[in-house]
Amino acid sequence: MEAVFAVALFVVVLVLVGTEVVNRTVAALLGAAVVISFGIVEQSEAATEFIDWNTIGLLAGMMVIVAVLDKTGLFEYLAIKSARWGKARPGRILILLAVVTAVLSAFLDNVTTVILMVPVTFLIADALGVSPLPFMLTQVIASNIGGAATLIGDPPNILIGSAAGLTFADFVFNLAPVVVLTLPFVLLYLYLVFRRELKASEASEETVMGLDARGAIRDPVLLRKCLIVLGAVILGFFLHGTLHLEAATIALFGAAVLLLYARSNVEEVLREVEWPTLFFFVGLFVLVGGLEATGVVGGIAEMLTAFDATSATAAVVILWGSGIASGVIDNIPFTATMIPVLQELGESEGLTEAQIRPLWWSLALGADFGGNATLIAASANVVVAGMSERAGQRISFVKFLVYGIPVTLISLVIATVYVLVRYY
Repeated sequence: MEAVFAVALFVVVLVLVGTEVVNRTVAALLGAAVVISFGIVEQSEAATEFIDWNTIGLLAGMMVIVAVLDKTGLFEYLAIKSARWGKARPGRILILLAVVTAVLSAFLDNVTTVILMVPVTFLIADALGVSPLPFMLTQVIASNIGGAATLIGDPPNILIGSAAGLTFADFVFNLAPVVVLTLPFVLLYLYLVFRRELKASEASEETVMGLDARGAIRDPVLLRKCLIVLGAVILGFFLHGTLHLEAATIALFGAAVLLLYARSNVEEVLREVEWPTLFFFVGLFVLVGGLEATGVVGGIAEMLTAFDATSATAAVVILWGSGIASGVIDNIPFTATMIPVLQELGESEGLTEAQIRPLWWSLALGADFGGNATLIAASANVVVAGMSERAGQRISFVKFLVYGIPVTLISLVIATVYVLVRYY
């Protein structure tokens, strides 16, 4: 009976999150409170066993670093530079901004990247006299693909890396190649789809070429300090296995050093941290803990044993299953639910680390690439949709679907070939 209750509660929270009837953070925290209040999970158990504090700490540390970095004007500089490199031609600018977004998403996380890039992109589209929607859609799709390349690029990767003990270098070595393969195909498709909308007048092109990139850098000294610390943090991520430090420790250490080094106003910086996102994760971890404690997770793992866990079939099923499921529900709760499933599958089948790793990569690729399928599939999508609507450019669920489904199919096909060739 407890299992049925836990599943029903989880579904209700997912529906609330997906339909945005209730703020997703409120929905997750209410669900977590119900799980604990009804005795499905003890409060002490939730805090010590189910809440992944490494993920919370990693996100919080990177949010602080990015909040300080935002004050330098670096993101405006990169956007204006992209426009000038593109010779004020909308099609080229579309591609260049998407590439910049994908690269930044790999090292800063995709939600943060789109929050910082989108406002400048609106200005560039306005200067060109073209619709900003092709730029918005291309950038958010590029952010979800680029974020798949590293441990910190996309929330599902952070969850998987923390649970499976995978390092920053592991993600770069295994997932960056498929991201590099996938991004050009996706951008080519989007360019062909949007090319008719990307025509600017000569006057607007002159306006864009006249934008001052250097003037966008508001604080060169602070920028230098931020890049030094960020470089050290990324190096720390690569070496965290050798250093015997968790990624959260490195991120929080870097955040504290930057606040001291840059002499930042701590209260002001902390106001920029996305606290709703962090609390959403806390609530989500407790909800998934309820599924684990009632045996639901174990039941799903048993269903997966119908396939030989060491076979290519299992990897493909997980890849496409996670891609499709992430399109229906947010890829973060789906990944959080699947992690204990794979852990239990590995234990029950006696899988070695080498045997289970392809399944982790399949889950990561499916969740990350599946995040492009619908408007509610990834947090970055919801953020961009909200920012666009506030600017008077609404992105409807159906409009996103029209472009998101083909992109997801292209991405998953390439990922499938990659996984089969590389691991089997």
